[in-house]
Amino acid sequence: MCAALHVWKVPPALPFMQRELGMDLVQSGFLLASVQMAGMLLGLCIGLISEKIGLRRCILIGLGILSVSSLLGSFFQQGTLVLLGRIVEGCGFLMVVLPIPALIKRITDAARLSRIMGLWGCYMPAGAVLMLWAGAAWLAVGSWRTLWLVLGMLTLIVMVLTFLLVPPDSKTQTKGAAQQASSHRWPNLLRTTLSSSRVWLLALAFGVYAAQWAAVVGFMPTIYNQAEIAIGTGGLLTALIAAGNVVGNLGAGRFLHAGILPHRLLQAGYLGMIVCAVLAFGLTQSLTIQFVAILLFSIVGGLIPATLFFLAVTAAPSPETTSTSVGWVQQCSSLGQFVGPPVVAWVVHTLGGWQWAWIATVSFAVVGLVIAWSLSRLGLPKG
Repeated sequence: MCAALHVWKVPPALPFMQRELGMDLVQSGFLLASVQMAGMLLGLCIGLISEKIGLRRCILIGLGILSVSSLLGSFFQQGTLVLLGRIVEGCGFLMVVLPIPALIKRITDAARLSRIMGLWGCYMPAGAVLMLWAGAAWLAVGSWRTLWLVLGMLTLIVMVLTFLLVPPDSKTQTKGAAQQASSHRWPNLLRTTLSSSRVWLLALAFGVYAAQWAAVVGFMPTIYNQAEIAIGTGGLLTALIAAGNVVGNLGAGRFLHAGILPHRLLQAGYLGMIVCAVLAFGLTQSLTIQFVAILLFSIVGGLIPATLFFLAVTAAPSPETTSTSVGWVQQCSSLGQFVGPPVVAWVVHTLGGWQWAWIATVSFAVVGLVIAWSLSRLGLPKG
């Protein structure tokens, strides 16, 4: 969650950074997307590296990169340097989040794994809630530079706690994992991971989910601004929508633990997102009804990431490919977050209004339903 704060710290700070650094709209767009660029390009690679150097060590290095980059970034005076710093932070973010599911699997009792993965799936929406709410409140009295400093120090504290509380790799890594982590086995890990149809389907499923959620949540402040809703109120409403996703993730963990089949949860999530998107954008002009519909969109959508994270660690081709499987899933998730908002914006611009946004999101969700059906045909582990 601490790493996710760094992903979401730019959106509320962007207007202030534009004015201070003289950034144009194109530079601002690259600044928003730069973190996802790292995920799009390096997810699988960092998954391999984490197994090579050790999961706990990889997490500590990632937290260190985030802390140092944030602290240094608070002193940058040029937009180009800030952009480069964000790309580095994207690498640090991946080094934190990719090893954790594999580490959770190693140190958690199998009977509790589904519920723990439901909790783990909350890290990104929880970070979004805190930044969209608390970050915006901080920027009302402080600067974006002080926000970068505070987050750098917070991350440093989390790094120390991780060092003290998380077991060393020597105590969690199995002999087989250690053997597979050797450099000459990397081609085998890649081949095993990318030859698995399950891993590809899980990655694509996460991509089409992330495209919808990132686009809808990302554009809500713009929609509220066009409706002449106060910035503070719009930020609070958007934070509540992101918080709804936490509820869905926690619910998915409980449902999996109760024995509900994973593909049923995926189907329910995509179908719910279809219904809510059509209601929010296509069937109503009431902002109140739209807010409730999008809140439900986020809640039911939260069933998807927790389920996919659980499947990524339990349906990986082998225990040694858990990190690379999660890495490929994360890579496609980043691709979805990068592609989704522009696609929705293009549809809205081409067809003439937000009332058509549902066409893009429903298209993504229909692909997700097809993938969920395909996963059910392959057979999936139960919670």
